[in-house]
Amino acid sequence: MATPRSAKKATRKSGSKSAKCGLIFPVGRVGGMMRRGQYARRIGASGAVYLAAVLEYLTAELLELSVKAAAQSGKKRCRLNPRTVMLAARHDDDICMLLKNVTLSRSGVVPSVSKAVAKKKGGKKGRATPSA
Repeated sequence: MATPRSAKKATRKSGSKSAKCGLIFPVGRVGGMMRRGQYARRIGASGAVYLAAVLEYLTAELLELSVKAAAQSGKKRCRLNPRTVMLAARHDDDICMLLKNVTLSRSGVVPSVSKAVAKKKGGKKGRATPSA
């Protein structure tokens, strides 16, 4: 005996695409931006998931490095500000290469000492020249 169609319920997983994929970044919004940006005529659903996962990984990596840099500052309380994020990004080779053309607002510059200043030879001062 067959059951009527109304008796069968489709068990569909409800929730956002991000929740289904286990991501925090919004997969639907990333997919919409990809479509609006017209990077290609057709964009598959897995492309948005992949890009959202990559963006989430890079953000988590940069955040982890920034927290470590803020904790190493030696202060009792550490606060993340643009300077801490920039210093963490510039000290990691891979992230520095990825963000080489990025300017972070209110972050300053990486502290560095010029080689000419660092290799200053300390000659003896006040040394009299022999006079005849």
